Amino acid sequence: MSAAQDQLEIKFRLIDGTDIGPKSFPAATSVATLKENILAQWPKEKDNGPRTVKDVKLISAGRILENSRTVGECRSPLCDIPGGVTTMHVVVQPPAQEKEKKASDDMKQNKCLCVIL
Repeated sequence: MSAAQDQLEIKFRLIDGTDIGPKSFPAATSVATLKENILAQWPKEKDNGPRTVKDVKLISAGRILENSRTVGECRSPLCDIPGGVTTMHVVVQPPAQEKEKKASDDMKQNKCLCVIL
């Protein structure tokens, strides 16, 4: 493989349609490293930004990427055009505590009080 093939141009599409990047990454870069890069470049003016790598999910070619995999392993031969830019979608999940709090709040709101006389 040549050095140009070992590099991938990746941009990250946020939920509101804005992008971070594109930026060039070696094929050996881990997905966790990509997520750290997203955290560092996250626009400060955006609300509900991720706090940790665990809050970020990356989706490429319809698959959620695992932190332990490399960019090269996740590359889809059908979607990647040599010299092209790969778009990965970024989904921010609230921390587990917020999810549990929201679920408990929803349960409180959905209580049904029935009185039988």
